[in-house]
Amino acid sequence: DAGGQRDVADADRVKEVAHGPEGYQPTANDRGTVRPMLAYRHAFHAGNHADVLKHTVLAMVLRYMNLKDKGWRYVDTHAGAGGYSLEGEYAKKRGEFEMGIGKLLHQPELPEPLAELVALVRQFNDGKAIRQYPGSPAIAQALMRPQDQLRLSEMHPTDHKILVSYLGDVPGVEVKMVDGFAALKGHVPPITRRGVVLIDPSYEIKTDYTRTLAALRESLERFPEGTVIVWLPQVALVEATQLPQRLKATADSAGKKGWLHAQLTVAQADDRGYGMLGSSVFVANPPHTLFTALQPVLPFLVQNLAQFDGARSALDRSAKS
Repeated sequence: DAGGQRDVADADRVKEVAHGPEGYQPTANDRGTVRPMLAYRHAFHAGNHADVLKHTVLAMVLRYMNLKDKGWRYVDTHAGAGGYSLEGEYAKKRGEFEMGIGKLLHQPELPEPLAELVALVRQFNDGKAIRQYPGSPAIAQALMRPQDQLRLSEMHPTDHKILVSYLGDVPGVEVKMVDGFAALKGHVPPITRRGVVLIDPSYEIKTDYTRTLAALRESLERFPEGTVIVWLPQVALVEATQLPQRLKATADSAGKKGWLHAQLTVAQADDRGYGMLGSSVFVANPPHTLFTALQPVLPFLVQNLAQFDGARSALDRSAKS
């Protein structure tokens, strides 16, 4: 690993299984069933187009939070391993990193938010060759100050172990092997009344969609002014299609500052209509600067990350955001 100090998840140590963002294919035999909750490993997909969008928005939100001295709390319901190896044989075969952040590393000019993300990736690699990709907890830890806090939940035993070895001893950081959805109520509101929640399940099982909606509602009911970021896969499932509208309705009724929704479509479905076409990020109570700051970012990502001619983006917000 970079500098010989950081343990990261290696995709080649585990067996890949079908899951929501890439391979979940609802058949007559598995509709409505619960697949193994701990099968998903993000190491297979680290640094792909979805990570670029999600981590760009996350970093923008946390940098905005840093404009005030008062501390904030970052809550990650599905924290993962914190960092991921890009050198495993299977990761190279899939090439998702190369089709994502890899497309941006050597661009001569980038919109500022993307340049800042690339800088964070290089920082995670100690300024050396890009051999690892930072997960959301690493992005947050890079931007946190002494007065800030991280509350990280991860259920996968291997990823939890790696996350603890990386961030467990950092002041202000708590890492627990618990259900992040269930743990959320214990983390909001923070005493400072400044906080960001990231809800980013694998959507490997259909209940992730209903639990995500419930988590947004619970977070806003307990902490109406808190910023909540939800990552969403763009896949051919009714639940995936319906969730954005349900999130918007919840934010309209329970949030104080409206919502923002950024969408990025980069790929086509396979011959059977399956696969992840893209993703979106929904933000309840977004920073007032976020909509304008994202406007040059999404078209740039379409231009540089597109895998087919129909690639596109969309950015919308509520009236009160």
